[in-house]
Amino acid sequence: MARSTATGVIIRDAVIGDMPAVCDLYNALIPTTTIAWTETEQTLAQREVWFERQQRRGFPVLVADEDDMVIGFTSYADFRGDGVWPGYRHTVEHTIHVSESAWGLGVGRALLRELEHRATSAGMHVMVAAIDGENTESIRFHERLGYAVVARMPEVGRKFDRWLELVLMQRILDAS
Repeated sequence: MARSTATGVIIRDAVIGDMPAVCDLYNALIPTTTIAWTETEQTLAQREVWFERQQRRGFPVLVADEDDMVIGFTSYADFRGDGVWPGYRHTVEHTIHVSESAWGLGVGRALLRELEHRATSAGMHVMVAAIDGENTESIRFHERLGYAVVARMPEVGRKFDRWLELVLMQRILDAS
């Protein structure tokens, strides 16, 4: 199902043909920021394997499409690893990446709200965001959408030869 935003951006399910753009969006800030805690960019083949795994698991991958160009994507996966801890089966962790040229235009909000809708429909209760402590824009973005900081974990990651802080945020998706 596709939904249009006020700016004419379409939020839709991704297809395999979107993976080059999704890969580019994911890799865009890896060389210069701590947004993703890796120094190695993903290959298209790796992103396609990820997409196929998401499809097999029934986890949505959504894209923001503007004039047939993917300008953002979001998805969720198991919290704390591939379902090995069944007590977490109603909790998911999401990722969201939006083209820098579309920041502040409501694209991220539209993507995340649709992802939350899909998660709720799939019986999920909590959505978690794991954010680099220096990424104050993402922290503020999530706060505006009802996420609360539930943990700050200093020095749990490392990139660019320095220790990084992880901020965990969550939003309860339903009242049950």
